[in-house]
Amino acid sequence: MLQPKKLHEDWIAVIIAFLTVTLVVAGLKPALPKYSWSSGTELWTQLTNTSNLIHIGVLFLWVLGSLLLARFLAGDFKPAALATGLLAIVLISLLAQIITANKAIKDLGIEVVLFSLLLGLFISNVIGLPEWVKPALQTELYIKIGLVLLGTNIIFGDIMQAGMLGILQSVVVVFTVWYFTFWLCKMLGLDDEFRMMISSAVSICGVSAAIATSGAIEGDNKKLSHVISLVMIVAIPMMLIMPGIAVWAGMSPAVAGAWLGGTIDTSGAVVAAGTKLGDEALKYATIVKFSQNVLLGLAAFIISLYWSYTKKEGNVEKPTLRTIWDRFPKFVLGFIVASLLFSFVLPAPVVAAAKGSLKELQTYWFALAFTCIGLETKFTDIFRVENGRPAMAFIIAQLFNVFFTLIVAYLVFR
Repeated sequence: MLQPKKLHEDWIAVIIAFLTVTLVVAGLKPALPKYSWSSGTELWTQLTNTSNLIHIGVLFLWVLGSLLLARFLAGDFKPAALATGLLAIVLISLLAQIITANKAIKDLGIEVVLFSLLLGLFISNVIGLPEWVKPALQTELYIKIGLVLLGTNIIFGDIMQAGMLGILQSVVVVFTVWYFTFWLCKMLGLDDEFRMMISSAVSICGVSAAIATSGAIEGDNKKLSHVISLVMIVAIPMMLIMPGIAVWAGMSPAVAGAWLGGTIDTSGAVVAAGTKLGDEALKYATIVKFSQNVLLGLAAFIISLYWSYTKKEGNVEKPTLRTIWDRFPKFVLGFIVASLLFSFVLPAPVVAAAKGSLKELQTYWFALAFTCIGLETKFTDIFRVENGRPAMAFIIAQLFNVFFTLIVAYLVFR
């Protein structure tokens, strides 16, 4: 009896993401538990709240159902092992959410994905990772689902209304910083996979760009985890320091916001930093960051073409269109279709009603992914991989990004 052909993970991620979109648009959406506390009494009250407990249970079943469907489509269906491992990952991510909900930490604008990563690193490096958790460590799948859902919040109308200036800055910065970083990585002797992932992470939109690039070139997961760790580690001090520099230098809200949006690599950190400078600065920061996010799909497509035509072994012929299609990251197509669907097809009231829930679910999938990354990563390796050259390249490239983007922001928005 012939076995059905196993689906590629990219297509599985797209199927699960669009199934999620369909259910949310239809009104069947799980709600995340809500926490906001500054004392032990407040925290205990919210932890024992019946509504929050129900939300946790429904959310776990939602994710478990998605994961079981994914492994069934991939031909690797082990429900018992997946359920127990996923329960551990969900509980770690929930703990990260609770920590982030502390009002003092929330005021700093630190995202749940950072604490998911740190908790995972702590368990991996201090306690040790139990074998029974490993079947549920589906990092790439979780990230790809989150990226497709990210497309539902990239609305082209919002970008166009914000003005062409933000798009102009994004295009100039992305291409210039990407090329500089690529050259710098070559000078430091990094391999092509590191060069591609670091260049995209620094120039486009941090974690999402690194993941999309890794998918386009079929990159090494360990290298991807290393780059993601660098993005998260560097973004925090930038978020805290750059608003103070903007005030000290007397930057206008437009220039300051464009500078923050063009350099800080995570959307949550951009929002937190922009908020410290007021509503107008936050608006421009968001415009520029969204403009860079829109370039993600185009960048992944170009990188995929470049990689397919330049990478070959021995005397193998240049890849055909079929080869390019096989290598192209299909989840990027899901990202683009989701963005087009929510930008031009669905009625505005439907989009407005669904965007919030989809944003929450997108963040949740990312939190699960970062928990997995932490569980699979040795913290001591972050600055010791290849004698610290990837870290050195990332930091130097980010410094170039900071100064170059500031110049472009002054020229464009002054």
